Amino acid sequence: MSLFAPVAASDAPLPRSAPPPRRRARFHELVVEDVRPLTEDAVEVTFTVPAALAEEYDHLPGQYVALRTVLDGREVRRSYSLCRAPEHRMDGGDTRLSVAVKRDEGGVFSTWAQTGLTPGFRIEVMSPQGTFTSALPDLDHRHVVGIAAGSGITPLMALAHTVLSRSASARFTLLYTNRSTLDVMFLEDLADLKDRYPTRLTLHHVLSREQRTAPVLSGRIDEPKLRTILASLIPPADVDEWFLCGPLALVDLCRAVLADVGVAREHIRFELFTTGEESARTARPVEVRAGERTVRIEVTLDGVSSTVESPVDARESVLNAALRGRPDAPFACAGGVCGTCRARVIEGSVSMTENYALEPDEIARGFVLTCQSHPTSDRVVVDYDV
Repeated sequence: MSLFAPVAASDAPLPRSAPPPRRRARFHELVVEDVRPLTEDAVEVTFTVPAALAEEYDHLPGQYVALRTVLDGREVRRSYSLCRAPEHRMDGGDTRLSVAVKRDEGGVFSTWAQTGLTPGFRIEVMSPQGTFTSALPDLDHRHVVGIAAGSGITPLMALAHTVLSRSASARFTLLYTNRSTLDVMFLEDLADLKDRYPTRLTLHHVLSREQRTAPVLSGRIDEPKLRTILASLIPPADVDEWFLCGPLALVDLCRAVLADVGVAREHIRFELFTTGEESARTARPVEVRAGERTVRIEVTLDGVSSTVESPVDARESVLNAALRGRPDAPFACAGGVCGTCRARVIEGSVSMTENYALEPDEIARGFVLTCQSHPTSDRVVVDYDV
């Protein structure tokens, strides 16, 4: 049974929250209130947020947090989307945050979350971040579509609930693909949401290893199948905003097909749950030897500037160098996906290896992902506070 009772829809549309200003990512120790099984290899973890930290954890549906703890003697960080719609209490009491953790094969943190994480455990939770949120000025008479695979459902649970509860005329359609029924996360929650909004929520479950009644909903989603779905089930002309969340291959496929059928880029929001690469989670050691050529990297964080010399031959990322001088430099995934390490290049130049988080307009304004940025000039100045 879920700790969260679904909120009844109001007859009158509720005003949407204004996006919170981008803020410095900070960790606070929170207590695990509940660990709820979702499938055989996924759990929902709920944290208690004390009233004193409520503003710090104010968020929009679709945002994420990073969790930080020490396992087997080393620091481990993982990013997880918030799976429940923002909950605000008017009496000044505690609030809650929930994330869904699906076990990855060989995953240190995700395996521990299934077997060793219990209520009462204290863990560091980063303040919410991310731009996988709605850009619609209002939700009245809007149609929002989410396409997810596996654990990509997590942020869409919060988005769907918010869209449907905040406007009596908004619609949400979810195209959700999994291997089998047993792999569907939040199956009961989705059924409850459908019961609550039978005419405004549409669910399409695509199962790659189970035969559905409708052939188009059976098998893996490839380009022909996606085009068929768009032609017969989800006409793009009827959609105001798209949210894509899952592995890189699916997200890239959806973006390409949607663009080909005329959907403007600004109407598509996407987030990756994996890029297929496991990146380093902490700074690798780098030693500066006497006489070798270095790059001067200057970092401004919380109004304080510091300087680090980085060996040219080390091909060190800006984030890695920053962590040697400022261990509190923000980061979560270190894989170019989450955007937590975002900073602006004030002087000098860098090249980014990967970028799955920044929009073109952010890059044009000089923002980079420091975990993926490598200096291409003798001096680089970055500002995390901008």
